[in-house]
Amino acid sequence: MDRGYIGLCNRNGSVLTTRIYLDHAATTPIRPEAAAAVIDGMARWANPSSPHAEGRAARRALEDARARIATALGWDGEVILTGGASEALAIALRGAGRYETVVSAVEHDAVLRAAESDIRLPVGRGGLVDTDDRSWLLNAFDPREATQRFTIQSANSETGVLQPLDRIDALRREAWVGRPITLVADCSQSAGKLPLPPADLIIVSAHKLGGPPGIGALLVRDLALLRPTGGQEQGYRGGTENLPAALGFAAALEAPGDWFARVTTLRTELDRIVRAHGGEVIADASPRIPTIAAYRLPGRSAAAQLMRLDSAGFAVSAGSACSSGTLKTSHVLTAMGIDAKAASEVIRVSFGWTTTTEDVERFAEAWKAMA
Repeated sequence: MDRGYIGLCNRNGSVLTTRIYLDHAATTPIRPEAAAAVIDGMARWANPSSPHAEGRAARRALEDARARIATALGWDGEVILTGGASEALAIALRGAGRYETVVSAVEHDAVLRAAESDIRLPVGRGGLVDTDDRSWLLNAFDPREATQRFTIQSANSETGVLQPLDRIDALRREAWVGRPITLVADCSQSAGKLPLPPADLIIVSAHKLGGPPGIGALLVRDLALLRPTGGQEQGYRGGTENLPAALGFAAALEAPGDWFARVTTLRTELDRIVRAHGGEVIADASPRIPTIAAYRLPGRSAAAQLMRLDSAGFAVSAGSACSSGTLKTSHVLTAMGIDAKAASEVIRVSFGWTTTTEDVERFAEAWKAMA
């Protein structure tokens, strides 16, 4: 893959002739299997909602893709195809005013916007909701409300911290009697990489796992949890179905997944190198998805680090892609009790299916030189 040319040298004097992409949490390159499926889908130009033979053929292809997506994810409920994770969230939380909605303090900005909730569950220094103290669940909701919703991410997009959704599911079931609690899980960063958590509504993004941009899914245990609006997708989303993207989505999920074990080893080694050269691994003691790491270099701003790394041929980021272009302090790091100065020194390095051992070794050299 051509990553572009730069004429800079690394620490051992050799010339870097390619750029190294380590921002896969923002988006990851489309898998060749997915690209081929999209091209195939573009030849099937008929509208899947049309009643004629061409439309019916497109509908069969769309429903086949939907079934393949469900199978690949290990999901036995409904699959609503959306324009991406943000739209899936909007559908899941549509009419949230009818419910009392609780979110964790470290959710993605898209979740905080869609939930329209002032009820934020605090997290500890490690970025985790405290499941040892179940009072947060019992006290978070108003018992006068008929239905409550709890929305929480699987893997944090800035730190990689994995929330204990199995434990959270068990706790909400303990408090279920007389007051049903719906669990909405944002799996944008973990779907297709880790098993799905137990939840009623699950958010999935295709472009985070090697599928095409512009498509995602809302996995639904019971359609009665949603508010219908008319249109396509069983009446829960309007707009012509995106058959090429659906086919690409399915193909990406079915592509070989042996890369995940490789990046697990690479991320562990990079953590060690960062610690050994004056850096701090954010949420080091917490369970984290292997594809995301947040590193702090004390005394050097994230902006300065990003500029130096970019000029040296490395694509990394600070915070999520939706907010990294702003000057505001990360609400995720703030919620974890990290002060503004320390938070301003944190960058995110994220890995994907194209990440190689050489990529990480070269980044490690750049980090050591910078530190």
